[in-house]
Amino acid sequence: MPRLVDVALALPLHRTFRYTVGPDAPTDIAAGTRVVVPFRSRREIGIVVGSHDGDPPDSHAPDAHSPRVLKAVHAWPDAEAAIRPALLETCRWMAQHYVAPLGVALRSALPVLLTSATAPAPPGKRQRVVVIERLLDSLMARDDAFRRSPKQRVVYEYLEHVGGRATAASIISTLGVTDGVVASLAARGLVRIEQESVLRDPFAGRSAASTVRHEPTAAQAAAIERIGARSPGQVTLLHGVTGSGKTLVYLDVLRRVLAEPGSSAIVLVPEIALTPQTVARFRAVFGDQVAVLHSALSDGERLDAWRALHRGERRIAVGARSAIFAPLDRVRAIIVDEEHEASYKQGEAPRYHARDVAIVRARHEGAVVVLGSATPSLDTWARVRGGHVDLVALPDRVGGSTLPSVEVVDLRDSRPPATAAEPSERLPSPEQRPSAARDPFRRVLSAPLERALVERVERGEQAILLLNRRGYSSFLQCNACGDVAACPNCSISLTYHRHPDRLACHYCGHSEAPYTECRRCRHATVRQRGLGTQQVERLLGERMPALRIARMDMDTTTGKWAHADILEKVGRGEVDVLLGTQMIAKGLDFPNVTLVGVIDADVGINLPDFRASERAFQLLAQVAGRAGRGVKGGHVVIQTRMPEHHAIQCAVSHDYHAFVAQELEGRTSPPYPPTTRLANVVVSGLDESAVAEAAQGATQWLNRLVRARSLSGLAVVGPAPCPVDRIKERWRWHLLLRSSDGGLLTSVLQYLATRYELPDRHALRLTIDRDPQSLL
Repeated sequence: MPRLVDVALALPLHRTFRYTVGPDAPTDIAAGTRVVVPFRSRREIGIVVGSHDGDPPDSHAPDAHSPRVLKAVHAWPDAEAAIRPALLETCRWMAQHYVAPLGVALRSALPVLLTSATAPAPPGKRQRVVVIERLLDSLMARDDAFRRSPKQRVVYEYLEHVGGRATAASIISTLGVTDGVVASLAARGLVRIEQESVLRDPFAGRSAASTVRHEPTAAQAAAIERIGARSPGQVTLLHGVTGSGKTLVYLDVLRRVLAEPGSSAIVLVPEIALTPQTVARFRAVFGDQVAVLHSALSDGERLDAWRALHRGERRIAVGARSAIFAPLDRVRAIIVDEEHEASYKQGEAPRYHARDVAIVRARHEGAVVVLGSATPSLDTWARVRGGHVDLVALPDRVGGSTLPSVEVVDLRDSRPPATAAEPSERLPSPEQRPSAARDPFRRVLSAPLERALVERVERGEQAILLLNRRGYSSFLQCNACGDVAACPNCSISLTYHRHPDRLACHYCGHSEAPYTECRRCRHATVRQRGLGTQQVERLLGERMPALRIARMDMDTTTGKWAHADILEKVGRGEVDVLLGTQMIAKGLDFPNVTLVGVIDADVGINLPDFRASERAFQLLAQVAGRAGRGVKGGHVVIQTRMPEHHAIQCAVSHDYHAFVAQELEGRTSPPYPPTTRLANVVVSGLDESAVAEAAQGATQWLNRLVRARSLSGLAVVGPAPCPVDRIKERWRWHLLLRSSDGGLLTSVLQYLATRYELPDRHALRLTIDRDPQSLL
């Protein structure tokens, strides 16, 4: 009977496909093996998810038009499975929970160069290595061999000096010889030249952190012991205030893992900006055992890191969201730093949350999970209260330092300051400055914040200024008719960028030249409204020319090493003020930063999204934690027009528990996570009326299902236009599914994905976002 395999393909189809196996197949076909298979008129890379002998093909046939004709696997690219059993089972769960095709979930676990059948993965970067082949023991033999070739002798003796082997490139650069000298030695049989794979390591040669080992405090030691006593698959929340030394706990957890031969670990960080600093710290302790996986790497670098982890040459994977799929064997610990961060949520199918995938993978691997945060997500805190996650607290900062003092400045009060600072020779004093109505700079720094900045910089200290809005100004608005420059593809205004001089959409990437005449009324004056990081940088530079400013946002960090280069300058003291968006708010540790200023704490706090207040509190608490991490102490100035808001009040008092108590009250009626489970179902298309009708049709279909199956534990809410109702030319309507029963919600979503048909499948699209982080 023929051997058959079931293959998952990365296609928007909730099914697998069956193929026959030829004589060139491996004897043992393991699930998780890559295969090249025919599909319709092309070849696809798929993953074997099952094998058996002689079952009838039926609905698993690869071609719907001839369901009983099985095709054969074309090729077997690998000698062993690319996805090991524990990771395969994790991907199965992910496909089911987030309602994604299994092949799409499995594709997430592989580097892009391993997912294309038309462009086979390259073997990796190669280098030539020169190795001594024949020993010349006596001086007479050596004199005779090199009588007429002194340069060959220099190369030969250099190889002896460095242990008998060296790369051809290092020989040529060190000795200043030509490649012909090396080739002549090889032709005479004195050396041989081998081809050797080279790991393209983007972090090789980057500055390393200190290797000094710090002794844990009593609280840290207790946390390490308690985590070490956890059983495989169990989860611990390490709730430590900013500066409490969570990283030291992580390092000791990893030391215990690597002490066990063959064991491995995964460390997730939320921002690419944190990766260089994190890698430096971990490599200072674990050397070349650390490999890096994140989206900023080139395809080749990512593939090399993947291969090194898969072969067991590196045992610790560090990276952003996708590093949770690191191809490690015997994973014994998974650390999720800053677990509350929304960037752990994938924006495209499969729309997974890396924190939750980490918990499931740990269960299959037999690993412990450590979730670290000073401001845990309410979802994780609910799991702690429910007894599903153990809580370990680090309530104090290390080294005896205290949390910074926090001052709130009400931007609604434009009166001049009651007191004035002493004049400064280096930087101008804020005394007697005009009010905000007469001075544009007052829209950026209030008098208290300016005064604090002048004092810190003159003492040789550093400051961080946060404004979570990039660009120069929020929008361009006509002063006559009020018309705002809007994106032609999305339902949002265009942001003005001064460098380069463009209007840009931060959703679809559309850009156009700015204009000074209103396109609606032809009035000659179009004014900039709002404030962005570019404008703050200009105003600061004009007001304080001596100030050394580094801006860190999406516009200044497009280069591969831009994040690391900026942060290294801050660490070397070459920057007085680090100005940026949320990417500067977390994980950074600079002892000389004694002042943090939040230019506008209200950005995002009133968005029509149930997590808006939670994100605002977390951002304020995290950025405040960048101040006072050294012996000099710290101070935080928060500028706001909403000083009474509970997110701001709790950030001022560093009171996480008070924030949780107040925030959970607003999540009960109507219910939102963690009070209930949620799914956001979005219908999109190019025709607005067709999208609205399709969303209403999907809602009616679900309501009929609820009534027919008596699903009293499920609520269907909507439909309604999305808050941002048009993105990339597609109109968007959504409806919500709520249920306290996660299993019921999964079943209904699976039924919706596989049974419901849109009126026009080519023009309309239905997207399911399980456990959404945002409803915008």
